[in-house]
Amino acid sequence: MAPQPEEAPKPSPGESREWTLRFIQALGVDASLPASAERPDAYSALVRALLSSATVSSSPAPRVSCTLTVSSAATNAYNTLHGGAVAAVAEAVGMACARAAAGDKEMFLGELSTAYLSAARLDSEVEVEAQILRKGRSVVVTTVEFWLKDSKKLCYTSRATFYIMPVASL
Repeated sequence: MAPQPEEAPKPSPGESREWTLRFIQALGVDASLPASAERPDAYSALVRALLSSATVSSSPAPRVSCTLTVSSAATNAYNTLHGGAVAAVAEAVGMACARAAAGDKEMFLGELSTAYLSAARLDSEVEVEAQILRKGRSVVVTTVEFWLKDSKKLCYTSRATFYIMPVASL
């Protein structure tokens, strides 16, 4: 009969807390952000830097198209487009499409779902297109599709629901 392996001693709560803090600090969480990240429009500038050649067509329904080039700043450990970048671009392009449909009304993102079907590799070009699925008095639903430009392969698809803020009547 084989001898039973010894169990490692369970760390005390203090030791566990210390190990967790060291792990988080090793990730760089306590590092200060650069001054450019403190600007109110830093997030928008980051997303805009990923996109190029945006076009808006309004007949018969609004449609927003643009091109995204996968740069090293927006990749994950596998050198493919980071999922957070996909979601951020889907929100921005979807919002542009919703605004083209609803006008300059105040609105906010209520829900965003994304299906990651295939990966877009570093330096590849991705065509992004948003269109309206439904437009009502208080809601606009858009779909955003990401296609590889060279192979026309569908990489990601998102659905975004934007709620139109009601206008106060006094």
